[in-house]
Amino acid sequence: MNFKAIFSWQNVRDYAYLTTGAVLLALSLDLFLVPAHLAGGGVSGLAQIINYYTGWPIGVMTLIFNVPLFALGWRFLGGARFAARTAFTTVMFSVLVDGLARYLPAQGLTHDPMLNVLYGGVIGGVGAGLIYRGRGTSGGTDILARILTRWRHIPVSQSYMFSDAAVMLLAGIAFGWDKALYAIVTLYITGVAAEMITEGANVVRTALVVTERPGEVAASILHHLNRGVTLVDARGGYTGQPRTVLYCVVTRSEVGPLKTIVREADPKAFMVVGHAVEALGEGFRSWHEGAL
Repeated sequence: MNFKAIFSWQNVRDYAYLTTGAVLLALSLDLFLVPAHLAGGGVSGLAQIINYYTGWPIGVMTLIFNVPLFALGWRFLGGARFAARTAFTTVMFSVLVDGLARYLPAQGLTHDPMLNVLYGGVIGGVGAGLIYRGRGTSGGTDILARILTRWRHIPVSQSYMFSDAAVMLLAGIAFGWDKALYAIVTLYITGVAAEMITEGANVVRTALVVTERPGEVAASILHHLNRGVTLVDARGGYTGQPRTVLYCVVTRSEVGPLKTIVREADPKAFMVVGHAVEALGEGFRSWHEGAL
């Protein structure tokens, strides 16, 4: 057994992320979502609805419901490595949800629905994002969201919305439609917060620049931003004249300086800035860091 690999800094860091994320998810549920009857979405939300009618422990039901989804994750999200991390996080989350509920106030911290929505969504989203950064999932529809993100490049926030729609319908029947509408807002906030934590400062932009001065623009980008530029030969659809299109990837904070560079080099240039989900390679995240 390679103990050096098991106790490497990367593994220690990942499991610290997983542990912290599981604690935050459990606190979000016990302090804000369950007391306010806001369905947390996915498996935990389904367990919450069943708990409302039966009193069965949310954590225990969450663990049981995760078994078939765990099999899917094993198949599509990395085999043994996925199994170890997801099993660790799922068990810890389930134990914490039921364990902390014994010591935390049953009525939660506030009766204000918007405060429960905001804090429950943000804390839960940060927890989910940390679990993603630890290259794991908390099980449930997190597994489906990861599969959609990896294979179809669907943003995390949209994956949550798609996978949790049925649970929101059941929540409306159980808790009332006003609570269900609040819960949908919570899910959106959770997804956005998770995406921000997962991507961090690595959110990037792509830029296409059509210019008659490609050499000057490219040289200025290389010199001032230290970013690579790809030149593509093209032809204008209306004029039929040859054009050079520049393609480059920059960080969000570099969009402003890029606009200035292009404007000063060629005021007649045409530029399109797009949102990229992720950039891997030189100057951005390494392929190892970007692996899910």
